[in-house]
Amino acid sequence: MDDLSVDLIDQEIQPSGRRMPRLADAERSERRQQLVDAAWRCVARRGFPSLTVDEVCDEAGVSKGAFYTYFDQKQELLLALIQDEAAATQAVMRDLEQAHASSVDRLRRFARAMIERGESPASLQIRADMWAEMSSNPTVKRTWAAVVGERRAVLKGWIEESIAEGELAPIPANALAAIVLSLGDGLMLHAGLDPGGFRWVNVQKAIDALLQGIES
Repeated sequence: MDDLSVDLIDQEIQPSGRRMPRLADAERSERRQQLVDAAWRCVARRGFPSLTVDEVCDEAGVSKGAFYTYFDQKQELLLALIQDEAAATQAVMRDLEQAHASSVDRLRRFARAMIERGESPASLQIRADMWAEMSSNPTVKRTWAAVVGERRAVLKGWIEESIAEGELAPIPANALAAIVLSLGDGLMLHAGLDPGGFRWVNVQKAIDALLQGIES
């Protein structure tokens, strides 16, 4: 490969036609995350449907052209927010996997982490917007279904371990995993509808009582 070919690979063409140095992968990832973080802050204030690309760019302190470097359209930003939330939850689950704790205690800690997420206005808003979008957007629906499937599989494994170790009474593991996840999603939707309808600290107490009720 000649020097000209190498030079073209290391550059990208801007809308103006000028060739600019191509960003390193790490820097591109950081700038993309900057936009995602800005979107979270904007969503907390006014929700995703009314959000504009200009608003996100202003919040992130970048040009509109920079936005379209990472996202072809606003809808892709919603998918990025879903994936960002999923990555944060996966990190929590990985930490719990490595923790020196019983499987039942992992379930309790996971529920507590989800409750803490429910106290975030941005998380509540994006969850409500996501559920509304799923009714008409198959891509969003597939993305969220994959996220839920992965979480359910991990929880199912913890529950099966608890049953095998005699910590939990025999119970359909996949069904209980689905119930735990549904409680989290449902409570977040209810909190979005009526923020003063219940207190998250009391939800934690109720979930602890439910888990105690099925301990053997």
